[in-house]
Amino acid sequence: MTSCAECLAWGWTYAQGVCLACYNFSARNRVTGSCAGCGRRLPVKKGYCRLCWCQARADRDVLAADARSAAVLAAWLPKIRHHQLFFTGMDQRRAQPRAMPRRRGVKGRPRKQPPAVAIRPQPAAVQLALFDALPRAYRFGQMDLRSGPAPASPWLAWALHLAHTMAETRGLGAEVHRELNRNLVALLVSYAEGDIIRVSDFCHVLASRGASQARTIEVLTSMGILADDRPPTFDTWLASRLDGLAPAIAAQTRRWVLVLRDGGPRRRPRKPATAAAYLNAVRPALLAWSTSHDHLREITRKEVLAHLDGLHGDARLAALVALRSLFNWARREGAIFASPASRIKIGARTLPVWQPLTTGEITNAVQAAATPQARLCIALAAVHAARPGQIRALQLDDADVGNRKITIAGRTRPLDDLTRRLLIEWLDCRRARWPHTANRHLLVSKRSALGAGPVSAPWIRDLRGQRATLDRLRIDRQLEEALACDADPLHLAAVFGMDTSTAIRYATNARQLLEHGHATRLSASPPTQVPGPGITGDRYLGSG
Repeated sequence: MTSCAECLAWGWTYAQGVCLACYNFSARNRVTGSCAGCGRRLPVKKGYCRLCWCQARADRDVLAADARSAAVLAAWLPKIRHHQLFFTGMDQRRAQPRAMPRRRGVKGRPRKQPPAVAIRPQPAAVQLALFDALPRAYRFGQMDLRSGPAPASPWLAWALHLAHTMAETRGLGAEVHRELNRNLVALLVSYAEGDIIRVSDFCHVLASRGASQARTIEVLTSMGILADDRPPTFDTWLASRLDGLAPAIAAQTRRWVLVLRDGGPRRRPRKPATAAAYLNAVRPALLAWSTSHDHLREITRKEVLAHLDGLHGDARLAALVALRSLFNWARREGAIFASPASRIKIGARTLPVWQPLTTGEITNAVQAAATPQARLCIALAAVHAARPGQIRALQLDDADVGNRKITIAGRTRPLDDLTRRLLIEWLDCRRARWPHTANRHLLVSKRSALGAGPVSAPWIRDLRGQRATLDRLRIDRQLEEALACDADPLHLAAVFGMDTSTAIRYATNARQLLEHGHATRLSASPPTQVPGPGITGDRYLGSG
């Protein structure tokens, strides 16, 4: 500790021999000259060094007669006749105390009252629009309900009441609620009965401000004044997947995919994910054929066989099934004369022989799980053989920590010590991070905590590219039990509640491993006693 070379304050200095405040002062004011107050040659600001500025501030705080004379600090610089030395850090300016205490319920300033209960305004005479108006420009962030009352609008009052009800029932935080109110004020401050608010007019503005659109759209939809004119996500994705195909082939493929999704005469609609899987399976073949053909009727059986010869296993099966569906639909529509994919044998499906995960792969997966929810997901998959979809669907009522039981897919299982410890850790984290959420699912994220649905599939499957994914850990747990019970399918069906064919498949897989001597490390584990659900998990308990 020594004196600063510039402000002469006593305290900690740096290698340059100056304190931190003088170091920052010289960084902002790089002009060096003679100070008009003390005459020293130092970094100056408006002709005065930092010591003179500190003395001027001290003189103003003591001698200023009114607020006007204290407003301009530079007026006190020529009046300096002496310097009061000080310790480093004593001249730090602190914020003035609050004029009123923060809202603290009963003890402090009362909380702001919720909006008054409002209903849909009574209908009045409406002038119908002759034509669609131009896109409307909304001004967001111009009004904050914390600084004043809401504008006098019955539609806005109704919207704010609906937003308050949503926040109370779903446990929305204060920041999320204020953001929703700001969006509603901007959209409804000049709303008149009969107007239609289009999503395309304000969605880009909310996206640029980082504001959420889902809750705003939900409130406006419940009011019946919103027109969602955004293009459907599936149609946008379909257009991108058909890019690069020949025009006629792309047109026929698009009609086929839409029939798969929406259904048709004597054809039930499929899920959008199924239609997308069919298109992804035939797209490589259609891209290759589009370079030399302009229409589906030009595709020959030889070309279909040539494409299938380059595929194996499940990829070949998926491509053949999708091509059959496409060409059969085209034949019924009259686009082609005969299906080139008919009477092509799929062949016997060769099921893969699952190999047990190594201890290193399991250890890497456990180490990659750095959050409480990730560790709980690994325990549920590796110890209880729960599928990712079953983990996402778990409710808070399914976890009975006191009685050491957990219900997965309708089957109640005993709760082992490892899973119980990780479950308590996650519940503590969930309670601390989202104390007011109304979501009854066991696992919640920052998105699902604001609603009532489960977490997304990508969120729960994130293990940072590890080979031991949740699905692979579940398979390894069931395979471990099959090896421990000498490949008994009845034991597997009773322990995991799986279908008979699935139990036979795991038993066959385990028998092949035992015959070839690939499972000697795991076969020594004792099988789980039936009827108690299978919980051994010795390999995973050691890794945790």
